[in-house]
Amino acid sequence: MLKLPKRLQSIDVFRAVTMLLMIFVNDLWSDKDVPRWLEHAAKMEDALDFSDIIFPAFLFIVGLSIPLAISARIERGASDSEIMAHITGRGIALLVMGFFHVNLENYDKVGALVPKPYWQLLITLGFFLIWMDYSPKMKKTRKQFSQVAGILILVVMAVFYRGLRQGHPVWMRPQWWGILGLIGWAYLLAAFICLFAKNKTSVLIIALVSFLFFDICFNAGWLDFLKPASKYIWIVGNGSMPALTMAGALVSCLYKKFYEEGKQEKIWAVFSVVALAMLACGFMVRHSLGGISKIRATPSWVMICTCINIFAFMFFMYVVDIKQKQHWFKTIKPAGTSTLTAYLLPYLHYAIYNIFYPAMVLPLFWRTGIVGIVKSFLYAWAIVMITGLLEKKRIRLKI
Repeated sequence: MLKLPKRLQSIDVFRAVTMLLMIFVNDLWSDKDVPRWLEHAAKMEDALDFSDIIFPAFLFIVGLSIPLAISARIERGASDSEIMAHITGRGIALLVMGFFHVNLENYDKVGALVPKPYWQLLITLGFFLIWMDYSPKMKKTRKQFSQVAGILILVVMAVFYRGLRQGHPVWMRPQWWGILGLIGWAYLLAAFICLFAKNKTSVLIIALVSFLFFDICFNAGWLDFLKPASKYIWIVGNGSMPALTMAGALVSCLYKKFYEEGKQEKIWAVFSVVALAMLACGFMVRHSLGGISKIRATPSWVMICTCINIFAFMFFMYVVDIKQKQHWFKTIKPAGTSTLTAYLLPYLHYAIYNIFYPAMVLPLFWRTGIVGIVKSFLYAWAIVMITGLLEKKRIRLKI
């Protein structure tokens, strides 16, 4: 029997690898002649390309961490109300950052009072000031001053914001919430369900099936009559985002259950069965419910990505937790421990680059084909290395 530890370091490694790849694929936009399979499949295309599996992996990992984090807080004596406050605070932080980020997309580069690179730089600075992992030794008044300064920066930047929508100036508005906002909504839904489920896998299974069913109903057109209400209340991603997160939470709870019952040998078989069932269901509904599409968040995309994520997690469990090969991933560890910092650093870099070198473009040779792909991967690696250096100085976000 393959012995597994109670504390899973594989989750941190899985998160680090996923964040490295997320930064990598996010930089591919700057490259030319990139193989089609590395990018996102087109909206109406029935396909699953490499970039289409990265975001689902991150949502799945968020789910993996939720039951373990809640259990850890309960063991430290936290009450349900305290845990609810913590969950709400984290969710709001992600929603705020996502809200600002998504409004970057239609920023008026010409008519806005604040040039876009400066606006982008300042909102990122505001994020760091508000949600920095401040040292416990820091004076409370100094910490509060920094956080208030961060809030004021965001408020001022919101006041000075000017976007364009169909040629007309607009103010900041909710759109698709951005990557961080989508994670925030999925996290809030999954975390509250996990908190009230009290590790009952039956409740988590019902929640997962419910989100999948909502996604199926949406893609089948059965919910078209509710479209007027969708502007005001809806399940983010048509249920797909929380479904991916709930899948991770269910896998985590199953692990915890089998470990505590001394039935570790069942983990591999159960995970494999769940993964293969998801794969089979994904292909079963593929042709009748919109094919495989990340952009349209189809049920097939959710189920097939869940299968991939479960097997990926099993791989990292075997390599990291059983074979103790954590050192293989040592150089990218900061991407798993200071994940949000690593995600935000490119926003800082792109803003600073556009401020000081607005007319400078990397030669086409370094942005084309395999050379461009290597460049983007090295860029992602460099961001993770910088994240590690900042982490040592305790310059990191913590929510």
